[in-house]
Amino acid sequence: MKILKFDVFGRDVLIVHTGAGWKAFYPGNEGKRRPARDIVLPPKLEESKILQYLDDLLHEWATDRNNSVKRVDNPGHIQKP
Repeated sequence: MKILKFDVFGRDVLIVHTGAGWKAFYPGNEGKRRPARDIVLPPKLEESKILQYLDDLLHEWATDRNNSVKRVDNPGHIQKP
């Protein structure tokens, strides 16, 4: 399972690749995560296009202080459950 971490306009978001495509989660402080039901990604979205997709989808979250989407994990890093 591949897990990508993004800072989306100041909010931490995990994007997980599953057998059914990409799923979004909000990470908790204790290592747990909850589904981000307000973020739906196309199942066949290419990994290289996720950042731009999040920017386009969630631009309403932008503020003067948090005005971008950044990938904050190690690209290509694979975490196992």
